[in-house]
Amino acid sequence: MKKVILITGASSGIGKDTALSLIKHGHVVYGVARRLEMMKDIIHAGGHAIKMDILKERNIDDVVNQIIKEQSRVDVLINNAGYGLWGAVETISIDEAKRQFDVNIFGLAYLTKKIIPIMRKQKSGKIINMSSMGGKVYTPFGAWYHATKYALEGWSDCLRIELKSFGIDVILIEPGVIKTEFQDVMMDSTVERSIGTPYEKKLKALEKATQEMYARGIGSPPSTITKLIIKAINSHNPKRRYVGGLFAKPMLFIKKWFGDKMYEKAIMSQIKKAKKE
Repeated sequence: MKKVILITGASSGIGKDTALSLIKHGHVVYGVARRLEMMKDIIHAGGHAIKMDILKERNIDDVVNQIIKEQSRVDVLINNAGYGLWGAVETISIDEAKRQFDVNIFGLAYLTKKIIPIMRKQKSGKIINMSSMGGKVYTPFGAWYHATKYALEGWSDCLRIELKSFGIDVILIEPGVIKTEFQDVMMDSTVERSIGTPYEKKLKALEKATQEMYARGIGSPPSTITKLIIKAINSHNPKRRYVGGLFAKPMLFIKKWFGDKMYEKAIMSQIKKAKKE
């Protein structure tokens, strides 16, 4: 059945790939992001593209009102927008940390709160939240990013129980390492922030290892996650969580069954291996 789908962060990576695939499947797709010029291919494919800043509540209100005016419903909300703030806790300002939460949690929550009454009136809907394997595990210098994803996991679980009786599903997607611009954005300010601090050497090594890993093409394509999202949309009884992408299942397995000590050894061995190569 044709569904009206709203997806945030649709200007690149997983968001764009998912939007284009859903259009091909015959759905009415609204892609939103700050970079409208990066969503021209969504329009050319037959979808809709709207400029939206997840941090601006009035902007969110206008987008939701436009979709309801044009379509009278929203069947699926895909909360995909987000970014990663990387660096030592000591060197990241509280203002930067707050912005991380504003984008990854509070902006997402505000949009979701606008959509819930619409779906509740319809007595149906799916809310798909883009988490990460980083919502279950952790990596060096990712404290604030992981904090938002851990928060999203718990928030989504509570929301699922609240909305179940209204016919609304809440689903978490937990990607592993995906080949997108996410890592470039992540590392842009990380090393600069560390200059002159006790963490500079370690973060430069991490940046080098990350760059080398992506230069070798390590990582799963965005389509890996797109397929999981489509599977969740098409399912009458979707799973609570869908996991996919490089390292996701192995890291979650190690963390769950072997504990933190073994998990940390596995993480550090991967970083050392990348550095040597």
